[in-house]
Amino acid sequence: MRIVQLTDLHVGLEDEDTYGVDVRQNFLQILDKAKAQDPDLLVISGDLCYRDGDATIYKWIKSHLDSANLPYEIMSGNHDDPTLLAQSFGREDLLKGHELYFSRSYAGRTALFLDTTTYEMSTAQLEWLEQALKAIDSPALVFMHHPPLPSGVPFMDTKHSLRNMGAVQEVFFQHPHPVHVFTGHYHVEKVITKQNLTVYITPSCFFQIGQRSEDFEVDHYRIALRTIDWSNGMMMNAVHYL
Repeated sequence: MRIVQLTDLHVGLEDEDTYGVDVRQNFLQILDKAKAQDPDLLVISGDLCYRDGDATIYKWIKSHLDSANLPYEIMSGNHDDPTLLAQSFGREDLLKGHELYFSRSYAGRTALFLDTTTYEMSTAQLEWLEQALKAIDSPALVFMHHPPLPSGVPFMDTKHSLRNMGAVQEVFFQHPHPVHVFTGHYHVEKVITKQNLTVYITPSCFFQIGQRSEDFEVDHYRIALRTIDWSNGMMMNAVHYL
């Protein structure tokens, strides 16, 4: 099975100044790159919108995703509105209160999709995650917006990290098999491992953030996607920059 992950699109309203970056063109280019990978599934792991969740932006993104004719999953990030996102993409049935988290089965493997829109995972979602992991007697495949481990990016770790990171880690650490978590949010490329938990941070489709400064700085404007190939008990993944 091949999955392509895109993250942090930050698409703005038409003619909105998005930090001097043509994010709409970025999305169209990265979507073409995703299609060329011939994936079984496309995952967009949050921050579809530039600032706040907006139905007009979601409609524009959906029109292009539907035209791409690829199976896809959509997740909410801290710049999204999970309820509006679910309504815009016809996925209201996946909402649990105001959170959008769910599981899917693909080619005999279960993937978990979590919601950290509010910079934390609710108690109800943590309980759901614990039960969902218990039902997986194998390495787990998880997608979430915020990394559940500190990532050595000072600006993001100190100002924009997952608030209840410790509680989320404990749920993952209880799983008797490896847990592979694919995230975005940090606008960097990075892999972090602790115990059975490996976190893969995928670069943004907007710009990438400097990994050494405690203040915000742009590292570069190259955008990227990640491919994840998992079959016959082997998982390989790679980041592809445009």
